[in-house]
Amino acid sequence: MNPLREVRINRAAIQSPDEYPFHVPALRALEALEFTSPVTFLVGENGSGKSTFVEALAWASERVAAGSEAVDLDETLNHVRPLREIMRLIWGRRTGRGFFLRAEDFFGFVNRTKLELAELETEITRVRTEHADLPEVELSRRCAPYTKSIMELRARYGADPDARSHGEQFLNFFQQRLAPGGFYILDEPEAPLSPMRQLSLLAILGDAVREGRSQFVICTHSPILMAAPGAQILSFDSSPIAPIPYDETEHVSLTRDFLNRPEAFLRHLQ
Repeated sequence: MNPLREVRINRAAIQSPDEYPFHVPALRALEALEFTSPVTFLVGENGSGKSTFVEALAWASERVAAGSEAVDLDETLNHVRPLREIMRLIWGRRTGRGFFLRAEDFFGFVNRTKLELAELETEITRVRTEHADLPEVELSRRCAPYTKSIMELRARYGADPDARSHGEQFLNFFQQRLAPGGFYILDEPEAPLSPMRQLSLLAILGDAVREGRSQFVICTHSPILMAAPGAQILSFDSSPIAPIPYDETEHVSLTRDFLNRPEAFLRHLQ
């Protein structure tokens, strides 16, 4: 059973239907959205409302943010407050496990980790400087809490967060942070990933669903990710939002047409 079964919108509570975000066509007609698969992809053109929806969903479901700010403190989410306030979440199995990740926020997460490491190392230096006359055994005891935290962070994210590529950091984050039975919201996770790394992400998602009964709601433009076996694909280009077969998504059909006849597209650029 999916943790989240359905999102319902209390349209009677909308005070300004012609203002953002309710004027967006996909959201204007939205009354309810049912999740029928452990992996649901939200697809559509830029500006179709899918990112707005998942941002409000992350806030309403109280997900932990993997960016530089907690969800309830992130001022960049203020624009979705009207939608979040009229969302009702129908849980099949409520869970506090999981997180919300926007691809553009991941640098903020890495920087926050680096800052935390630097602060812990500074504390160790301070203790050793202020108590330099103490025996090494006592110094080590006083520094032990900071040393333990550093070891835990490095075990989770690597000795040096900058030693890996952005894509490698991204995948490592998933492998380290996925918990069984979690509910995860991802916005364009393919952004830092090569096609091969996107396949690796698909494998990680598949393992999490099979072994951990986890659920994912993902905004994407990637035909590779959309091909996840058994995934539900919801099109925000239609109003109301509706399921769409993989082969009928614009992302897949356009990519296929381009790869079959690139010259037909490129000649218009010359």
